Amino acid sequence: MAIYLTKESKVLVQGMTGGEGMKHTRRMLAAGTEVVGGVNPRKAGRTVHFDERAVPVFGSVTDGIRATGADVTVVFVPPAFARAAVMEAADAGIGLAVVITEGIPVHDSVAFTAYAKRRGTRVVGPNCPGLISPGQANAGIIPADITKPGRIGLVSKSGTLTYQLMYELRDTGFSTCVGIGGDPVVGTSHIDCLAAFEDDPDTELIVLIGEIGGDAEERAAAYVREHVTKPVVGYIAGFTAPEGRTMGHAGAIVSGSSGTAHAKKEALEAAGVRVGDTPTETARLVSALL
Repeated sequence: MAIYLTKESKVLVQGMTGGEGMKHTRRMLAAGTEVVGGVNPRKAGRTVHFDERAVPVFGSVTDGIRATGADVTVVFVPPAFARAAVMEAADAGIGLAVVITEGIPVHDSVAFTAYAKRRGTRVVGPNCPGLISPGQANAGIIPADITKPGRIGLVSKSGTLTYQLMYELRDTGFSTCVGIGGDPVVGTSHIDCLAAFEDDPDTELIVLIGEIGGDAEERAAAYVREHVTKPVVGYIAGFTAPEGRTMGHAGAIVSGSSGTAHAKKEALEAAGVRVGDTPTETARLVSALL
């Protein structure tokens, strides 16, 4: 089992014919993902060859869905066009839109995440590495060869920490790893993933990675206390961040004592979550619990 993305998922890539889209489409195909088409109105009707795989280009997401039955799109378009791309995908009825693009204006993210939700489209991202169900499918830029299928569910704000925990726990493996993105506004939250992993019979333990800024982790802690029966292990990035300085992701902004790593750790531990002080210690906690 997995959440959101399985071996049956059929994936479109909006922006496939660009440099990043081409590179990561090749990597997604190599991971076994069923990439069924790209979307570029100016190159509709063309075919792009990835080694022995020929992938058609459609003029719109609607055309791609009609021709292939796609239910996932991965968005690699530039920031200025991301809002229109996600809204187009939502209008077409796509089930999942994975928005890799970084640097999207916050007001655009607010607009397209709300619009997609009304249309029944789940957005993962923006400014995220995507998600992977190892051995099944990979939608985004997460390296597919650093872990294997297994029993851990992972939800993370940070792309690089997603990769590190995947590698450190490679001998155990993962059901699904979801990089939700570190912007102030994202389409899928820690809580969304916690609920999905709680309902997934093959996920036995959940790893939650957060970072300084905002209150998403505190809200996740409250959700764990009330709704999650499976063991949860956490890690918060930013314990050594200089006070008063904006760090990393656009959402990593601390105001006073709110949003600090210590406050988040205390909230998670009060909810019964074991929190590591480093990624390596976090991995050790997971191994011990399993």
